[in-house]
Amino acid sequence: MNVILDSNEVTKTLKRLAHEVIENYVDLSSLVIIGVVTRGEFLAKRLQELIEEIEKTTVAYGYLDVTLYRDDLDHRKSLKPSKTSKVPHIDHKDVLLVDDVLYEGRTIRAALDAIKDFGRPSSVKLLTLIDRGHRKLPISADFVGKKISTSLNQSVRVNILEIDNKDSIEIEDKVMTA
Repeated sequence: MNVILDSNEVTKTLKRLAHEVIENYVDLSSLVIIGVVTRGEFLAKRLQELIEEIEKTTVAYGYLDVTLYRDDLDHRKSLKPSKTSKVPHIDHKDVLLVDDVLYEGRTIRAALDAIKDFGRPSSVKLLTLIDRGHRKLPISADFVGKKISTSLNQSVRVNILEIDNKDSIEIEDKVMTA
């Protein structure tokens, strides 16, 4: 296992991303930050709190469980929604989707499909803590915490305090079975 970002670096990265978001949105009152369940949900909440602290304003926040929108449900027998989604009013708003790792693009495609069920935003942008490449769909992030090169036999593990009792980003080689 190789640690890419430690707790301090994760915090610094989120602060930098918060400033980038502030610089790119003229009207924060029209911004809705939506985290993709599970880790994106908590990263989005932290981002929302950082933006509110910096700008002394309120920013709408929600989370989205995209399980039932995935295109691989038939391949995953035990895949069930982990929770219901909580999405504020998004019609004519600027939605910022937040996820932990951008890989093939399938989760974000599912999130875009799910958002349609909640309204019609003015725009949708993507913020991801880690972009590891290997896209299978034409999806890219507008805001990236860190871009890393990985091989297909590696996995990226995002640990966050709210779930894993620590913040870190780690790369590990997948165990290959015969």
